[in-house]
Amino acid sequence: MRAAQVTRLDGPSAIEVVDIAEPTADGGLLVDVHAVGISFPDLLLSKGEYQLKPELPFTLGVDFAGTVREAGFGFAAGDRVACCLPYGGAAETVRLGADSVFPLPERLSFEQGAALPMNYLTAQFALAERAGLKEGETVLIHGAGGGVGTATIQVAKGYGARTIAVVSTDEKAAVARAAGADEVVMVDGFLAATKELTGGRGVDVVLDVVGGDLFTDSLRALGPQGRLLVVGFAAGGIPEVKVNRLLLNNIDVRGVGWGAYAMIRPGFMRKQWEELLPMMESGLIDPPIGATYDLPDFGRALVDLEARKTVGKTVLKVR
Repeated sequence: MRAAQVTRLDGPSAIEVVDIAEPTADGGLLVDVHAVGISFPDLLLSKGEYQLKPELPFTLGVDFAGTVREAGFGFAAGDRVACCLPYGGAAETVRLGADSVFPLPERLSFEQGAALPMNYLTAQFALAERAGLKEGETVLIHGAGGGVGTATIQVAKGYGARTIAVVSTDEKAAVARAAGADEVVMVDGFLAATKELTGGRGVDVVLDVVGGDLFTDSLRALGPQGRLLVVGFAAGGIPEVKVNRLLLNNIDVRGVGWGAYAMIRPGFMRKQWEELLPMMESGLIDPPIGATYDLPDFGRALVDLEARKTVGKTVLKVR
């Protein structure tokens, strides 16, 4: 079978689609993969910069979706599923344990299923577990035209929050609006725009996947007892916090490391998925798909991701 593998730690250019042996069930569940989502960990893994250091060669692929080959773990043969692994999903058939497989509602495509696990479980963890988001609160979302950003818009709406999306281009603004954002502001001048939209009070939660030079203004955008959620550093720079700023308005900076937390706690991801399922079935969660590639174009998809050219979730078709 085909698999997209890292053969040397030289980044996207070193990814090769090769033929490898098909897995056996061996106490797990076999899933025939239809679509694979592109995620930032794939990029880091290809460079050897991720916290996980698999032995070469290894198969990429964090998010994917497909059909169950044989019954097991409460699934029947042919069931549509979304799946999540630390790596290894970018192959035609994958063996998984029970905690990594989730039912995919009929209203969602395989491509949307491959856009769900990491981004939407991260958003749920960030908002519910780390922020303690309450109905009626306001969430400011950086990088709102990307995969985590659009997921956060929809999950926040599912929890009854108001959303303000921060974007860098008109194209990304359109994606954020289509995802359900209540308000959209451009990154240049986002602080003043946010203060105006909130009557000078500021927001309750900021979700930051960008980092860099925006961080201080993100802190200033918080209202009393606001929470800034650190999810990533897409801009490249890791900011520093002057802790006196936290005292002024009783605000918090909270780390969001979903993978490290969830993947060592049996049943946690399944519990998250069950909380999100009603949002999926109602249509509140409707993952926007950006560019679509074929499996051999994995490297090119990662180049576009690194260049921040992507909107929504980039997906690779396998079948």
